[in-house]
Amino acid sequence: MKENVLDVLMYLFETYVDADAKAEADQSELRGELVRAGFGGVEIDRALDWLDGLAESNGGHVLNSQTEQGTRVYNDIELARLDTGCRGFIAYLEQIGILSPPQRELLVDRLLALDTADIDVEQIQWVVLMVLFSQPGQESAYARMEDLVFEEENGSLH
Repeated sequence: MKENVLDVLMYLFETYVDADAKAEADQSELRGELVRAGFGGVEIDRALDWLDGLAESNGGHVLNSQTEQGTRVYNDIELARLDTGCRGFIAYLEQIGILSPPQRELLVDRLLALDTADIDVEQIQWVVLMVLFSQPGQESAYARMEDLVFEEENGSLH
């Protein structure tokens, strides 16, 4: 079975997003569960590192007043990894108020940290959900994004 980091992250997200348990599982507990689920050690390590990066990055992006109304210019590495459709989708999420500029920056950082050659809109949707879920006070934005994802899956979004 060939999995990537996003597969592991999606499994964890789907498993724990609806869990009522307030206690966070430690890494050894998560690692054991992921091994039992059939994921490989390298992908597990990379996924746990990705989650650590998300936790460390939360709140780390500070914008000044000029940046708030500015236009995001992508660098060469970002352009190579995020095609026009991906960049357009990110801009759309920002325009409709699901993402703030700091969240957009966190999203781009976490997308590049996936270390996959091809990033698509579906992957962006999952990472947006993970980013929003990880931030306190983002329940409304998370619910809107969740509605957007499930509307699209049902074919009602044009």
